[in-house]
Amino acid sequence: MSKRTSHYVCQSCGTSYPKWAGRCEACGEWSTIVEEALPDAAPGGLGGKGKRSSRGIDFVPLKGQERQAPRRASGIAEFDRVLGGGLVRGSAVLIGGDPGIGKSTLLLQAAAALSKEGAAGCAYISGEEAIEQVRLRAERLGLSDAPVELAAATNVRELKAALDRPETPDVVVVDSIQTMYVDNLDSAPGTVGQVRASAQELIRVAKRRGFALLLVGHVTKEGAIAGPKVLEHMVDTVLTFEGERGHQFRILRAAKNRFGPTDEIGVFEMTDGGLIEVANPSELFLAERHGEISGACVFAGLEGTRPVLVEIQALVAPSPLGTPRRAVVGWDGNRLAMVLAVLEARCGVSTAGQDIYLNVAGGLRVAEPAADLAVATALLSAISDRPAPSETVVFGEVGLSGEVRAVGQTDLRLKEAAKLGFTRAICPATRGRKTRPPEGIAMEEIAALGDLVQLFLESASRDRMLEA
Repeated sequence: MSKRTSHYVCQSCGTSYPKWAGRCEACGEWSTIVEEALPDAAPGGLGGKGKRSSRGIDFVPLKGQERQAPRRASGIAEFDRVLGGGLVRGSAVLIGGDPGIGKSTLLLQAAAALSKEGAAGCAYISGEEAIEQVRLRAERLGLSDAPVELAAATNVRELKAALDRPETPDVVVVDSIQTMYVDNLDSAPGTVGQVRASAQELIRVAKRRGFALLLVGHVTKEGAIAGPKVLEHMVDTVLTFEGERGHQFRILRAAKNRFGPTDEIGVFEMTDGGLIEVANPSELFLAERHGEISGACVFAGLEGTRPVLVEIQALVAPSPLGTPRRAVVGWDGNRLAMVLAVLEARCGVSTAGQDIYLNVAGGLRVAEPAADLAVATALLSAISDRPAPSETVVFGEVGLSGEVRAVGQTDLRLKEAAKLGFTRAICPATRGRKTRPPEGIAMEEIAALGDLVQLFLESASRDRMLEA
């Protein structure tokens, strides 16, 4: 019986099959299973079957004698913040994002900044563009004089020969990993086997020679990084570059970081001259806020270790449809359904027969549960057609029984609000530890969602008295 020399691999999730099938049983995708050669069947070279070494491994103590090398800061504060203070020697960083969002622009600016900050050398390897195209972009960004070495290559064997030497650069950018290929695998670049093998070889060289490796990764139509999921496990840091095409803001977010905090964000603004850092995102996200408008509320959020104030907008209108619409931008639609159910079941606020639209202004995506109370405030304001309390920030988690639960880092949120001129905060009641608000901010603590409804009823009563 002849030995099997190939297998079939799903290009969406990486599951292997002995024969072809139309639908992957693991991820449910159709027409994603492609035949690939087994690595052991490849004749020598990378991944091929060769002479096996039986030499053992040497163990060392946990505490080393050598002092850890410091991080290499790029000088781009927002980029360094997301990395945890800068690039770590020998680390592998994967950056993913939608096409045209600015990944190549960001890394070219970072490579130029690192080379000017005293790095021994920065190499930018492009597998998608010719060298002249990269030079044109560098000229547009004003980076032509930066001492960055350029190369256009896609063969991993050639890259290893150029990088696996004592005088290797300190920072290497590969744009992108989906264009790289290992020449002994009988599959096209971008397939699961090629992405996995190419990343493994490049990361191995980076660890051995001690240079920081920055990999650009494509994303699928669902927004996940293309290729096998193991790619995200192989690297040390996974960054996602997010943004809406209709907004000039770009968010760099850390989804995984072995050398720093996760969920940290960096905010940039896309301009004709490239990406510009935004030192105070809260002020930028609230720049278009105009006075007291019903359906708008300022949420004091937290992204990683950075407090961010953002406006949450709600619109409630009669629905001509049998099933009212629920449209959400920048927040979880399931949590909106939960908040609406709690308002109706616990507070008697009905939204039946009404379309509801919710938007997080500025293109930021909010994921923390602390936004529940701010969303409820915006909804109550839109339903009652009464503006939310002036110069007020809101935060707190809402439970299914209608209680308002405490959230973390209250002091940090209040300090950011005070810095931007807010004078009042509606937040959960603190039990046990007493929170001392910053000077100039009055805290209004509420224990249940019904207390928030009562605030709007009192505000409406005062308005009617003034009109009378």
